[in-house]
Amino acid sequence: MAEDSSRAFVKDVKRIVIKVGTAVVTRNDGRLALGRLGALCEQIKELNSQGYELILVSSGAVGLGRQRLRYRRLVNSSFADLQKPQVELDGKACAAVGQNSLMALYDTLFSELDISSAQLLVTDSDFRDRDFRKQLNETVKSLLSLKVIPIFNENDAVSTRKAPYEDSSGIFWDNDSLAALLALELKADLLVLLSDVEGLYSGPPSDPKSKLIHTYVKEKHQGEITFGDKSRVGRGGMTAKVKAAVNAAYAGIPVVITSGSAPENIIRVLQGQKIGTLFHQDAHLWEPTKEVDTREMAVAARDSSRRLQALSSQERKKILLDIADALEANEKLITVENEADVAAAQQAGYEKSLISRLALKPGKIASLAKSIRVLANMEDPIGRVLKKTQLADGLILEKTSSPLGVLLIVFESRPDALVQIASLAIRSGNGLLLKGGKEAKRSNTILHKVITEAIPDIVGGKVIGLVTSRDEIPDLLKLDDVIDLVIPRGSNKLVSQIKSSTKIPVLGHADGICHVYVDKSANMDMAKRVVLDAKIDYPAACNAMETLLVHKDLVTNGALNELIVDLRIQGVSLYGGPRASLLMNIPQARSFHHEYNSMECTVEIVDNVAAAIDHIHHHGRHVIFSCQNLFVCNSMCRVLYDCFHEPMDMNCLLLFCSAHTDCIITEDQETAEIFLHQVDSAAVFHNASTRFCDGARFGLGAEVGISTSRIHARGPVGVEGLLTTRWILKGSGQVVDGDKGVIYTHKDMPINS
Repeated sequence: MAEDSSRAFVKDVKRIVIKVGTAVVTRNDGRLALGRLGALCEQIKELNSQGYELILVSSGAVGLGRQRLRYRRLVNSSFADLQKPQVELDGKACAAVGQNSLMALYDTLFSELDISSAQLLVTDSDFRDRDFRKQLNETVKSLLSLKVIPIFNENDAVSTRKAPYEDSSGIFWDNDSLAALLALELKADLLVLLSDVEGLYSGPPSDPKSKLIHTYVKEKHQGEITFGDKSRVGRGGMTAKVKAAVNAAYAGIPVVITSGSAPENIIRVLQGQKIGTLFHQDAHLWEPTKEVDTREMAVAARDSSRRLQALSSQERKKILLDIADALEANEKLITVENEADVAAAQQAGYEKSLISRLALKPGKIASLAKSIRVLANMEDPIGRVLKKTQLADGLILEKTSSPLGVLLIVFESRPDALVQIASLAIRSGNGLLLKGGKEAKRSNTILHKVITEAIPDIVGGKVIGLVTSRDEIPDLLKLDDVIDLVIPRGSNKLVSQIKSSTKIPVLGHADGICHVYVDKSANMDMAKRVVLDAKIDYPAACNAMETLLVHKDLVTNGALNELIVDLRIQGVSLYGGPRASLLMNIPQARSFHHEYNSMECTVEIVDNVAAAIDHIHHHGRHVIFSCQNLFVCNSMCRVLYDCFHEPMDMNCLLLFCSAHTDCIITEDQETAEIFLHQVDSAAVFHNASTRFCDGARFGLGAEVGISTSRIHARGPVGVEGLLTTRWILKGSGQVVDGDKGVIYTHKDMPINS
């Protein structure tokens, strides 16, 4: 995204104080959020290597100590002890125990990343001593010159504060105010306060009407904001953070309050992205920017969709036919805008695979228009009776198809996806919000204009909203009371980020690691055709072959060599698994779980169909550490597990699988049946290219995406994947009356009766 003028200060940032809140350090159950901490330390490692000077202020010691002492007290208690009233643990003892555990964890995490850290405990009274402040500066300066990460915390174990969680007198009174004080004392260029929410909201974040404030203007916001309850842990919640942020900002140090749960938020702040809430002494001077009301856009889409549903089937069909005509009539204009996007992407140095997805090649508009007409002429999907049951005499129950409501589609690169998704939404009676990639901005804008102008006023063009800024996505992902389904179409990273950022159901696939297994009984002429098509027809697509598995017998009879030669002639670069790289003298693949999206693929040799199936199941998935869905590498998970003294919930380790499309080429029907029934993927093919996994090719008219989810829809998602069901009961005055007055028959009836 373009750099916001209010974020220009990041160009001069070198020294950063980062405050980590208790709600970031711990999970809802009070235990350490190892995934979040691991991701945080990885960010600090990356920034440290880039030359930034980083100072950490970390809360969490008291909460961690209390959790551990409670656990120990429980382990060491007799049954009789447990019957007695439990005395609350001393907070200072909790701080002493927790600080030791907290620093041990930071030391482990940073050591795994080849970073050294240092602990500095301070109290309020320390800062009254001028010599202490001078020595503090010298110590921190020395540590930073050695690229050591200083980690500060208030020494609650020996603090003279009578009630650490209530007494707000003194030079500082919590770790938020300590972080602001250190930023001033150590002459930092930026203070980042990490919280359990995305930033400062106009009201409690749980209130759907609350909006994220991107830039805090004291004169405007201090009287408008309504604070909710304080954080579930820690001392002061957002109120304390805002007070500390205002104090530091008006003393000349920019402050950003943002989420410690979202991946790479600190890095994104330093890239100038509009992340969280910025506090700056010059904020009142900046030209106020008009913020799009995302809720208003979503509500408008919902209201328009209800008018769309009220139309007759023929009226909805005519809208689609009008859109198809409009696309063809405006083809030249669309092409001009698309060519401008492609030229800009090439100049910016984007990868060839992205540029390939971005370009609307000759004939594409005609093809899209044809698909829309096919969709228009399909049976109306709305209100179809799926099941009809006579509950009792004169009491008829119908299960019918119904639109989901409002869809939010976030997609990358491909402007043709906008056309497909919009046509599917109209056919299924859903409202739609679209957010395309910035590289396709001009293409998406003209396509949206052409489509919405073809929609009659009785429905209104607002049934399809175009989101133009990435900054609006976090606000949209909060609208679980208006938006019914999110469908991300793009990279694994995009899908994962959205899944971790919303309560709205998400339908999407992670990676598209598609396999083709060539069995020993394969017809080799057929195998060559299928393998080449699966790889080179459109290598940037998610249904392109990424791994070629071959039976070991094809090595000895020379068939594998023929396949390899054909792939190389077509310009495919090959990488091998352990067996193939050794036998064929080709570079070893970095990972079997790698989506090339280009003219590259992995080759491996397997013993039989069972080994091929095992390979697909094993390497089509990988382990991630998922506390709040943040990523930490497998080795670090094991290190953390080994060094953590208390039982750790290893259910945090989740398997993410591709399970997209896999194919077998064989003439042995029994072997084919084994593969088709045992490979657990969204689409499994026999003697056919993986490129057939597509909504249009499946006869769905178009697709909104391909889902590897196991809930709701799987594989290419067409109109039916955008529908849910509802029950319609028709009676003649029946009442339940304790079930005394109804004789239930539960008789299935013909749907057309």
